[in-house]
Amino acid sequence: MSEQTTPRSVSVVGLGPMGQAMVRAFLDAGVEVTVWNRSPEKIDAMVELGARRAATVAAALDANEVIVLSLTDYAAMYAVLGRATDHLQGRVIANLSSDSPEQARAGAAWVRSHGAQFLSGGVMSAGDNIAHPASYIFYSGPRALFDAHAELLRPLSPPEYLGTDDGLAQVFYQALLVIFHPWLLAFDQATAVIERSGHDIAKFVPFAIRSAATFPYFMQEFSVANSNGGWATLAGLKMMDAGAQHIIDASQEVGVDATFSYAAQAFWRRAIAASERAGTPVSTYALMRGDA
Repeated sequence: MSEQTTPRSVSVVGLGPMGQAMVRAFLDAGVEVTVWNRSPEKIDAMVELGARRAATVAAALDANEVIVLSLTDYAAMYAVLGRATDHLQGRVIANLSSDSPEQARAGAAWVRSHGAQFLSGGVMSAGDNIAHPASYIFYSGPRALFDAHAELLRPLSPPEYLGTDDGLAQVFYQALLVIFHPWLLAFDQATAVIERSGHDIAKFVPFAIRSAATFPYFMQEFSVANSNGGWATLAGLKMMDAGAQHIIDASQEVGVDATFSYAAQAFWRRAIAASERAGTPVSTYALMRGDA
């Protein structure tokens, strides 16, 4: 769709840190933005930047064809839009809130039952820094609907369309958070070990960044292995078990909580036990899939 026929106005509902970042990105791109939020002081802050105030959810829906939701979860969508369902007819709801894939699918059906169209999104960003070069947004839903509005939504971060399944954006989004959450906890534990050992975290960080450069290699290697049942040798699993114990010892020697490492060790030990029972190596990937 050409720039002349692409709408240059949008409503944003939900003004937490991410919603506010979205409003700023739209305004910076020259898009007219109407905003609504349950807390009026957040509306005031966005109006000062140039956004238009909607007194009610219904007014926000009436103001524009495309409505971007930035809410806590899909339950919040029902709570917010449920008070104005008679204003949904003909609207495009782009829900960029986090939830499970099944919640996204149910939410899409609910929105469509009230005469609106629906796109699901998952915002992959550095916190609420949607301008970060690595930031992007997963989208799923009808391809034609995405194509019609991709340029309008582009200021929020580069769009990555995944497919027609309404839950697909959340499948990929949550899968990446599966990686991020343990990494964040592991980084906390690692830096706590450094500090409690009497050393400077800042001195450690360059080495952590250097080691992280190997992650793409491991992802490629293990993605191939997992496509074929997962990596496992009994000797390798026992080595990982021993390595986890060393991490636990190093953490506990300086008073750092090693709960996270115990959880990792438990998987290695389950895989060892399953391998010994089966008489053939059983991977942690197979355990997580429920295949062993």
